Amino acid sequence: MVLVIVVAVVALLAGLAANRFLRPRLLTEDDDTGMAVKDLVGPLLTLTVLLLAFVLVTANGSYGKAEVASRGEARALDQLVETAEYAPEAQRARIQAGAVCYARAVRTREWPAMADGNGHSAPSVWSTDFRRTFKTLEGKPAFGMLIAADNKRSDEREERLTQATASIPGTIFWFLLATLVITVVALGICLPRRNNRGQLVTLTVITALLTTTLVIIRDVDRPFGGIINVKPTAISEAERQADRDFHVNHPAAELPCDSEGSVRSL
Repeated sequence: MVLVIVVAVVALLAGLAANRFLRPRLLTEDDDTGMAVKDLVGPLLTLTVLLLAFVLVTANGSYGKAEVASRGEARALDQLVETAEYAPEAQRARIQAGAVCYARAVRTREWPAMADGNGHSAPSVWSTDFRRTFKTLEGKPAFGMLIAADNKRSDEREERLTQATASIPGTIFWFLLATLVITVVALGICLPRRNNRGQLVTLTVITALLTTTLVIIRDVDRPFGGIINVKPTAISEAERQADRDFHVNHPAAELPCDSEGSVRSL
């Protein structure tokens, strides 16, 4: 970082020195001529657009990973419920009930917490209960399949929580905002003072487009908390199927959790 700053400062000083001492020897025309401010705004606008585009791609990649992880977690949970059919009745009931409660805890407790980039402890209660149940099945045919499905669920949940945090540091966001301000101000300086209605409209459109891009970047970078967010659709469907399987196999049994996935009070 220091090297980049030093090189940039040296380049700036070299350019100013060349303008001060070398330019008069190379040119015979009026010294007031040269690049106008509008000639310098073009590269600045290009740089701003490239920076916004690059960061938008990065933020969109994080959003895509969050959506894929959410679906992968739901599929793994569904596989866990289906694999439990091969377990003895007592363990099957416990695993399928725990899957319903886990999905409820993710949907009602952890999903809102992810809007601020945080997780929640409620789903971990049921994932811990899964492992306790698996210990009683060690050596049984379904043991390996249950472990594999639960490991997949755990990996996908970890990826989902990772993507809930902002992938773009705040420093970069404020740098982009400052670049946008400088670009818009520079464009405004270059506008003619008279008969400038068309230019004003164009500047307003450019400002709106750049601002919208920055707003989209900010929103997409929070895949669980913005306007464009990942909905808990997949985990809700997994919850519905797990609840159906549990009640089909154990119609008289009661789930060990409430509607929010918390352990039911005795």
